[in-house]
Amino acid sequence: MADIGVFVERYTISRTEEMGAIMRLGYAAQRMGHRVDVLFRPDIYKIPQYDALYIRTQTDPLNATYVAARTAQMHGLRVIDDPDSIIICCDKIKMYRHLIKRKVPMPETRFLLDGELTPASAEELLDVLGSPVVLKAPDSSFSMYVEKAATPKEVLAVGKKFFRRADRIVAQRFVSSKFDWRVGVLGGEVLYVCQYLIPKNRWKVLTHTPDGHQIFARMQSFKIDKVSPKLLDTALKASASIGKGLYGVDIKQVGDDYVVIEVNDNPTIAAGDEDAEAPHMYDRLVSYLAGKWG
Repeated sequence: MADIGVFVERYTISRTEEMGAIMRLGYAAQRMGHRVDVLFRPDIYKIPQYDALYIRTQTDPLNATYVAARTAQMHGLRVIDDPDSIIICCDKIKMYRHLIKRKVPMPETRFLLDGELTPASAEELLDVLGSPVVLKAPDSSFSMYVEKAATPKEVLAVGKKFFRRADRIVAQRFVSSKFDWRVGVLGGEVLYVCQYLIPKNRWKVLTHTPDGHQIFARMQSFKIDKVSPKLLDTALKASASIGKGLYGVDIKQVGDDYVVIEVNDNPTIAAGDEDAEAPHMYDRLVSYLAGKWG
């Protein structure tokens, strides 16, 4: 029997779907003869008492999740997300460098250093990558600090804003689509597949409006054996460039080809959404955490 700790923050369990997913994991673990406890930040000192740790809150190398992950790693626990994956995926430049090194297909990408962005370089950037170009702050998540810029003036304005957060930013060729594929990968195997359907008159799956509202994409799940093997191969190649943990690989389809937009650690798993066509997802997560595979 394995004792599995699930590390959460208060906001994690305030969302019905995410709490539902944790409950489903707990039921699966109990049925399989294992035990699941929910751990909060004050419980980090208890982590060495467990056999595995499953982090279910937003990761960041500068917050408690990294302390929890590193504590688990130092004491020999199997941990999702492992600290190395957190460090890579929470910095888009590190993440893209890993993808480039493994020759993963992705939109043409440039990295810009603070001080390099001038009216001339902004114009050159649009000439090379096309207009509009997508600019990203390296530490962004949930589609925040990801904006399009169509003119040199817009590139300079967005770049100036993002350089307040970091000394480097990402510029990427814009790929238009009506949906993003999300492939969940665990231990080098596909765990689930879904599409995030981009809302009407928007260009990304989550839009933060100036008045504070959020516009979410609708979601559609797919059985793994009903999607293109090329999509799955692309996701597996991308995740392998990061590590052997749990990842959500975002992919755009261009004709019959696929390009990776990014690899996320700590992908959202919500009851009734990502698990809708993956009925054995929780059994596989529990088995992985219990050290039965991977």
